Amino acid sequence: MKTRDDIRNIAIIAHVDHGKTTLVNEMLKQSDTLPEHFSIEDRAMDTNAIERERGITILSKNTAVKYDNHQINILDTPGHADFSGEVERVMKMVDGVLLVVDAFEGTMPQTRFVLKKALEQHLTPIVVINKVDRKGARPEEVVDEVLDLFIELGADEDQLDFPVVYTSAMNGTSSYDSDVSTQEHTMKPLFDTIIKTIPAPVDNSDEPLQFQVAILDYNDFVGRIGIGRVFRGKIKVGDNVTLMKLDGSKKNFRVTKLFGFFGLKRLEINEAEAGDLIAVSGMEDINVGETVADAEHPEAITPLRIDPPTLQMTFRTNDSPFAGREGKFVTARQLEDRLKREMQTDVSLKVEDTDDPGAWTVSGRGELHLSILIETLRREGYELSVSRPQVIYREIDGVMSEPFEEVQIDTPDEYTGAVIDSLSKRKGEMKNMEPGENGQTRLIFLAPSRGLIGYSTEFMTMTRGYGIMSHTFEKYAPVIKNWNPGRQKGTLVSMNAGKATTYAMMGIESRGQLLIDPGTEVYEGMIVGENSRENDITVNITKGKNLTNVRAAGSDEMAHIKTPTHFSLEESLEFLNEDEYCEVTPENIRLRKKTLNTNAREKEAKRRRAASRK
Repeated sequence: MKTRDDIRNIAIIAHVDHGKTTLVNEMLKQSDTLPEHFSIEDRAMDTNAIERERGITILSKNTAVKYDNHQINILDTPGHADFSGEVERVMKMVDGVLLVVDAFEGTMPQTRFVLKKALEQHLTPIVVINKVDRKGARPEEVVDEVLDLFIELGADEDQLDFPVVYTSAMNGTSSYDSDVSTQEHTMKPLFDTIIKTIPAPVDNSDEPLQFQVAILDYNDFVGRIGIGRVFRGKIKVGDNVTLMKLDGSKKNFRVTKLFGFFGLKRLEINEAEAGDLIAVSGMEDINVGETVADAEHPEAITPLRIDPPTLQMTFRTNDSPFAGREGKFVTARQLEDRLKREMQTDVSLKVEDTDDPGAWTVSGRGELHLSILIETLRREGYELSVSRPQVIYREIDGVMSEPFEEVQIDTPDEYTGAVIDSLSKRKGEMKNMEPGENGQTRLIFLAPSRGLIGYSTEFMTMTRGYGIMSHTFEKYAPVIKNWNPGRQKGTLVSMNAGKATTYAMMGIESRGQLLIDPGTEVYEGMIVGENSRENDITVNITKGKNLTNVRAAGSDEMAHIKTPTHFSLEESLEFLNEDEYCEVTPENIRLRKKTLNTNAREKEAKRRRAASRK
């Protein structure tokens, strides 16, 4: 079998924060790719503003590096379970994977998830033990953990015989030995291992064309761009080809532009052949998983299977009294167009119409997946209201089922009891408990997804920020009956519109925790604080002090209030209850009741209480 020895296609997979993007950076720096004197910033692959701020990768990116007459095509994938749809698609495009594992943390849930996907595709693995210079690093033990994981996931003999490279991506050093003193400022061991271990793509460029789209990009000038791999044959600019749609229909079109990837640039090319990773433009309605084939021999490649979404929210146009003040795009049509456009590039997202013309059900992989979408929209100038996230139920063999997730927690020993107690209240079932080194304990639970909504904030508070929690979707199981998780406390709701005064807030703060600053504009029905008990209280937060010309002793004392809590977008979504919305604008995030009018809301609450008694 003829192969193209000059090319290698690899994906870099790992748990979040194990150093994938930093490793790609070093590979770019230390290869023959970039011009001399070209300085590259940290995590150059994370191009999106939100990615850079949060330090996480959201979208899969590809690059290519030159090394000793070889071109290594690298795909950098996200580590968060919420963006696992990105990882699944990428696996099809490559021949091998670099599994990056933190030398301190060892194997984590997402390591397991991504490795399982790679082994299913029979890809050749290389294990990279990163952060060997970290305090408390235990590289040898971590290699044993990885081997156990391979055996557990049913790897074949060839896959079990994986090479190991030890690196510190931050310092740009690597070696074949786990001892830190052997580390040298070079990536040569890693490059050599890739060239030696990863199989070269098969050269069948004389056969009819087959190209499959795995990633979508969008450009205002050329429209949709399909990024994928040429599995067979050749493709040239000006060729007439057939697009095989997922529904079985066919469309003919002409290739107008081809792009190749070199370093951080996307350059125009004239032709590509089997084994190349390229981008194709000129097709207006191309989708992920579709095949571009030779017009005379149209053969489709098996479409990519993507796990379905597990969480949904209602997105609707903003109808609060402050609607349209801060946003550029506020109408239902603008919001709908933008959500539909997002579906073109994000395959694991689903947008469905509802009976209400100004509301849509948006389904995604998790809270983070949906909150990143909301954050992107507000930065672009959209105004919208969103409801509490809900899990998606499915009927499996006539039984209503809900999603369950595997939760892995690393926490200092003193918080173990509190964590176990809090998760068992949320119907989590403990699977394993291992005492670790440095006074840490590792806990593994199987918990329903709806019990985990809003848990991360509570967990962080409980472990004083020292705990690490990660969870991945495990399976659908029968619904837990007569259980309704959610916020245990009630809210403080404003009864009128105006500006919040320090005087009024002093009187209210004994009732609970305030969420707004003095001087903030409020409207009737807006949530201004969290009640310390479980019922909602309507409060007058705009009340001013009666002014008289009589001075009493001590009246000039300064008005003091405790510092209010400010919720981030994720915390706001976690805080919501069924009868509340989160109003998101480019400048503010406000919490409000669905029914703004105080009397109408209290009547509704009475009706609900009466109905529950029956």
